[in-house]
Amino acid sequence: MAAELYPTKKLVSSTSASSTTSSSIQQYQQQNLTNNNTSFAARSCCNWQGLYPTIRERNSVMFNNETMADVHFVVGPPGGTQRVPGHKYVLAVGSSVFHAMFYGELAEDQEEIRIPDVEPPSFLAMMKYIYCDEIDLCADTVLATLYAAKKYIVPHLARACVNFLETSLSAKNACVLLSQSCLFEEPDLTQRCWEVIDAQAELALRSEGFCDIDAQTLESILRRETLNAKEMVVFEAALSWAEAECQRQDLTPTIENRRLVLGKAIYLIRIPTMVLEDFANGAAQSGVLTLNETNDIFLWYTAANKPDLLFCTKQRKGLSPQRCHRFQSCAYRSNQWRYRGRCDSIQFAVDKRVFIAGFGLYGSSCGSAEYSAKIELKRQGVPMAQRMIKYFSDGSSSTFPVYFDYPVQIEPDTFYTASVVLDGNELSYFGQEGMTEVQCGKVTFQFQCSSDSTNGTGVQGGQIPELIFYA
Repeated sequence: MAAELYPTKKLVSSTSASSTTSSSIQQYQQQNLTNNNTSFAARSCCNWQGLYPTIRERNSVMFNNETMADVHFVVGPPGGTQRVPGHKYVLAVGSSVFHAMFYGELAEDQEEIRIPDVEPPSFLAMMKYIYCDEIDLCADTVLATLYAAKKYIVPHLARACVNFLETSLSAKNACVLLSQSCLFEEPDLTQRCWEVIDAQAELALRSEGFCDIDAQTLESILRRETLNAKEMVVFEAALSWAEAECQRQDLTPTIENRRLVLGKAIYLIRIPTMVLEDFANGAAQSGVLTLNETNDIFLWYTAANKPDLLFCTKQRKGLSPQRCHRFQSCAYRSNQWRYRGRCDSIQFAVDKRVFIAGFGLYGSSCGSAEYSAKIELKRQGVPMAQRMIKYFSDGSSSTFPVYFDYPVQIEPDTFYTASVVLDGNELSYFGQEGMTEVQCGKVTFQFQCSSDSTNGTGVQGGQIPELIFYA
């Protein structure tokens, strides 16, 4: 089963080199890595125990080692198996499942145990943790390792896998991880996945991973009230999933078959909430809807007496953006704030993962005016998002929102640089009495000056008064 759920690349098992510099120790460890079946007595040192000062190091020597092995595992699906030696005592100490298997009331004296539902690299990763107390995870095998840790009840390794997945979570893999987190009954990971999917819905729906999810996960996403996406994007994503599902079921991806595999899930797409132009040029001409459905939806848009529809007609709520305002007051003077192509910039960090949607900027202090703005977000000097945009200010001291194309995921405890280059009326408002730390709901923002700022903006005053974010 796991071989189908969690496809992994075939990796060579590896262990960390010992801190001992002895070449004989390093040679012996290398022999362990290749699972050399030569008798240990014939190796370089008969008193090998004396070379390792701690029980942990001596135990590590036995990892993937035929010496004194009293059980063997044939791991992996047919055609991709690997024979792995084991030591019952060590395995029983590390896993209650192995303890029951080898020493419980129903224990069977088997010399060879077949495990077709776990991939060899993931089984070896679990064995390495049990023998060496080392956690060695990688993106290709972490899901299958989590499966193995759950199956054999190795809770600390399972927790490490979940932490790894949470750290690597992004819009590209959030939908797939959502599916797996539900399967593994990991509610914290499930919640983190929903946070990413809600805030970066359009990126998540357009990711390749979205087409790999199961039908139940598809329905839960389509049903989501807080998706921050246009309904046309939701519709297009559902069609892409349907095409991939046709291929999984060995069906020709015709319009009829795509509608077939979608089933009742199509009614979770809130087609009547689309902009009329999107519906007319997109969904209405897709061929997925029946003629009666298309006609009824057009009538729903235009007729006073609206027909009953199977589709939900209520807009999704989406997410409400929050604003972090870093100044306590604003002002204007006859000779400030000047731009002329210079950069206003500030650095910030957060204590929880958030998604920056855009900035709030000041406008003209001399009546209404239009500004051109180049907004940018960087992490350690590397651009994460940029956009050229125009906004209109009405002459008040209010802030005016400018948004990136998509919300940008911000990880905790790392400083990011928010920058803007403005072109417009040079007599504008600017912030004063800036704060180095601002509490916004459950999120704490910290600010510091940026070396990119060449126009006077800093912690105490200047531009970029607000960060607009989802949390």
